[in-house]
Amino acid sequence: MQITVTSETFRLAQVFTISRGSRSTAEVLTVTLEQDGVRGWGECVPYARYGETLDSVADQIRALPEGTLTRASLQGLLPAGAARNAVDCALWDLQAKQEGKPVWQLAGLEAPKPEITAYTLSLDTPEAMRAQAAQNSHRPLLKIKLGTPDDMPRLEAVRSGAPRADIILDANEGWSVEVYADLAPHLVRLGVKMVEQPLPAGDDEALIGLDRPVPLCADEAVHDRASLPALKGKYDMINIKLDKTGGLTEALALRDEARAMGFDIMVGCMVGSSLAMAPAVLVAQGAAVTDLDGPLLLAEDRDTPLCFDTSGVHPAAPALWG
Repeated sequence: MQITVTSETFRLAQVFTISRGSRSTAEVLTVTLEQDGVRGWGECVPYARYGETLDSVADQIRALPEGTLTRASLQGLLPAGAARNAVDCALWDLQAKQEGKPVWQLAGLEAPKPEITAYTLSLDTPEAMRAQAAQNSHRPLLKIKLGTPDDMPRLEAVRSGAPRADIILDANEGWSVEVYADLAPHLVRLGVKMVEQPLPAGDDEALIGLDRPVPLCADEAVHDRASLPALKGKYDMINIKLDKTGGLTEALALRDEARAMGFDIMVGCMVGSSLAMAPAVLVAQGAAVTDLDGPLLLAEDRDTPLCFDTSGVHPAAPALWG
């Protein structure tokens, strides 16, 4: 088996800002596996929050043995993270092409259907976020990037710009207990359905016993199944991202175990292309919240992109993945 790693850049449709900073491009790694003339591929987005860079993740992948590599052996060769994600998804795609069967069938899943996805509004001034909301008010679910001590005016502005849309919030670890407590009484009034990662991961013990008028979702605090025990009593939901779990294999296992423990499921993404979202669509089937809008934020995408319409994000065409 031959492994190829390529760095690629996709321009964003506009500058995208969260509490940690801004970006105008999506920097991804594309992994291609070739065996007996058949190729499978996958994509990952290295994330500095987890100590990853394009170079460090590419080095992890290039260090893999090019002999017999399977999804089972991969779990022990690489930790959960971006490197394992791209290779794991490429292995699924390779097998699908070798056997002439879709990945959902190989994984023992039901045939996937479209899922309504959130659309993310970049962190900005209240006036700019009101304009973003108004421009996207036709969408059923808006996700607001917040994470500052002055978020109440932003939330009010988005609600006025999109009065009928459901809203979910993502603080990206940017709030304190005091900021959350100040906002919490207003969440139901403003139609907020969920708050994602209000406090820093690893410093979220204060969530135990805290009033939760709407569900709280763990994002940075959850990576794989080993993360779950520490989340009980703090969160109602977990956000599964393949770049955190280290691929589709662990993501499916994490989803099942989390549900068995009583957590609701959100399936999210980093800002990447349709190739990165395609495996996640399978995990998102029946999820309480789907947030796979990465391609909608791009000015350019893969040659065979995912289809987004009023039914949501559709499963990938075989020409893209799986």
